[in-house]
Amino acid sequence: MRFLQTVLIGFVAGALSVLIFHQGGFWIANELGFARAQLYNWAPTRPLGVPIIVSAAFWGGLWGILFAFVVPRLPGFLSGVLGWILFAVVVVSAVNWLVVFPLKGLPPGGGWRMPGLVVVPLVYALWGFGMWLIAMVLRGGTRGR
Repeated sequence: MRFLQTVLIGFVAGALSVLIFHQGGFWIANELGFARAQLYNWAPTRPLGVPIIVSAAFWGGLWGILFAFVVPRLPGFLSGVLGWILFAVVVVSAVNWLVVFPLKGLPPGGGWRMPGLVVVPLVYALWGFGMWLIAMVLRGGTRGR
C-alpha cells in the first residue's frame, strides 16, 4: 500500500507542479524578458501527436515518482524541500541538456547559451519546490518528505 501511495503522490505532485510551478516559472521569465517560452502549448508532439503540455505533465509525473522515492532517502537536510529543489535543478537539467536535447536533434545544453543556462535551472528549482509542496499537502503532513 505504501508503495502505491508513493507512486500516486509522486506522479500527481510532479504533473501538477509542471502545470502550476514550471509553467509559472516560464511565465515569470517571459514577463521579465528572459525567455520566449510558449506556455501551455497544445501543439502536437511527435510521434504520437500528444499536446506538448500533456507530454510535459506526464513526464513531470514520472520524474515526481522518482523524486518521491529518492529524495526522502537522501541524508540529512537533503531529504526535505532542499533535496527536491536540488534534484530538479541538477539531475533533471543534466538529463534534459545531455540526453533529451541530443535525442531531439538539438545541441547539448541548447548550445550552452544565456539566459537559458540560468532560466532553466531556476524554473526547475521552482518546479522542484512545487513538487515538494504538493506532495506534502497530499500526504497531509508537515514532514516535508
